[in-house]
Amino acid sequence: MAEEDNYTKDGTLDYRGNPADKKKTGTWKACRYILGTECCERLAYYGMSSNLVRYFKHQLNQHSATATKNQLDWSGTCYATPLLGAFLADAYLGRYWTIACFSIVYVIGMTLLTLSASVPGLKPKCYEKDVCNPTHTQTAACFLALYLIALGTGGIKPCVSSYGADQFDDADEAEKKRKSSFFNWFYFSINIGALVASSVLVWVQDNVGWKWGFGIPAVVMAFAVLSFFSGTRLYRNQKPGGSPLTRISQVIVASLRKYRVQVPADKSLLYETADSESGIKGSRKLDHTNDLGFFDKAAVETESDQRKGSIDRWRLCSVTQVEELKAIVRLLPIWATGIIFSAVYNQMGNVFLLQGEKMDTRVGNTSFKIPPASLGAFDTISVIIWVPIYDQIIVPLARKLTGHKNGLTQLQRMGIGFFISIFSMLSAGVLEVIRLQIVKRHNFYDRDDIPISIFWQVPQYFIIGCAEVFTFIGQLEFFYDQAPDAMRSLCSALSLTTNALGNYSSSLLVTIVTSISTRNGKPGWIPDNLNYGRLDYFFWLLAVLSVVNLGAFLVVAKRYTYKRSVGTLR
Repeated sequence: MAEEDNYTKDGTLDYRGNPADKKKTGTWKACRYILGTECCERLAYYGMSSNLVRYFKHQLNQHSATATKNQLDWSGTCYATPLLGAFLADAYLGRYWTIACFSIVYVIGMTLLTLSASVPGLKPKCYEKDVCNPTHTQTAACFLALYLIALGTGGIKPCVSSYGADQFDDADEAEKKRKSSFFNWFYFSINIGALVASSVLVWVQDNVGWKWGFGIPAVVMAFAVLSFFSGTRLYRNQKPGGSPLTRISQVIVASLRKYRVQVPADKSLLYETADSESGIKGSRKLDHTNDLGFFDKAAVETESDQRKGSIDRWRLCSVTQVEELKAIVRLLPIWATGIIFSAVYNQMGNVFLLQGEKMDTRVGNTSFKIPPASLGAFDTISVIIWVPIYDQIIVPLARKLTGHKNGLTQLQRMGIGFFISIFSMLSAGVLEVIRLQIVKRHNFYDRDDIPISIFWQVPQYFIIGCAEVFTFIGQLEFFYDQAPDAMRSLCSALSLTTNALGNYSSSLLVTIVTSISTRNGKPGWIPDNLNYGRLDYFFWLLAVLSVVNLGAFLVVAKRYTYKRSVGTLR
């Protein structure tokens, strides 16, 4: 018995495929490599993407609305491809090999992007700073590189946080408690990388050149790959459980086939595997829950099922398999409410920058000018400040008040973040009103450097950072914790698609707003020269949508039913 206690009980294996030894694998000794990988990858990503809307506008010669839309579409794709990576990880490759393979694609994309900004023939021809005339081939090379990067992120984003959480044994209470802290420090490491990107690399892009501005992130991404492989011997690996989409489809088909069958009042009569394991590789059994009762029909054993001898999974599914589908369906309303929050968050990468371009970017009375994208550093600084405060102060205090082991439930944490984000849009809207009043009062319509300091944007960035700590980290932990064991990458990817849909929704919103506001020859809300526009109306619109979204979240969160796992994998 003492020897068994040396091994994990959540089904994880070491790099050789043997049961994972608790003393030699996992926990923080493995996570430091994973956190190092994520820090470098995020530095590379944000170093390349933070200023991308300005690269599109000034190097690829695109209009403001077009550049904003292209940046949103690409960023949305970066958060949609994780569905592919997550499926491969959960079904066939496992998280380790998915991260490894897609990281290589990522490095290839970063290398091509660097070449497109530095090699004659691929680099846009510029007549002076920020006045360029790219060919269709040069634009295509840039977007090919960007979408290779988007594909590469698809195998990393949904797997890295889940892979880090896999290093803590759910069956060990001491390790399980540390897992909650892992998500806080995981997000902290993301923002350390983002801080360097939004301060140093953005300045390099604006003052040294895009060749170095893209080249440095490419080198950093190569270091991320090296960091990941360095920890191979220490990692704990979950076995891939086969196609989750097949199992979900089987439950739906079996339920429809038995739509006339009555579900017994005694739920212990529903079909479940007889042994202690669930029958799904890498997954514990799940207790029956009373909601979404239609899907229970798939677990009702009929006479025809008994006559067949062998079980046809398209006619009869176990309770655990049914509960997997229920868990996914229950997550969807919570998932949907994250879309508007992501749309608000993603304004940092586009309209916040366009707003900052039209302000005084000088630092004090000096001639040194700060790139508008560098203000994103204040979002990152906010996160870096709030993560330790949340982990070391808010959690212990809330734990005393609520009695909950994590202080706040994951849904409470997310709701607080939704509420805080509203004030970021209000702050940005108020600032834009003040900026436009100065333009009108002094007839500064054709000036780029309106005499109001860009540092007045700091509050809107800082508020977004605070909201992130509550919402995004809560979301990461919630989707991992509530996911069936064999679908954790898929559910992490599902949480990331809120960011994708947030980008696409924001892009659609920009398109609709531009179409309506430019009728009858009007300049519209977001023209090339924002001094003639009404960007504040766009911020007010997002604030109103955020209030409505918060109300919807409170309703669905109150009705949410948490999953219940039983037993161990061995």
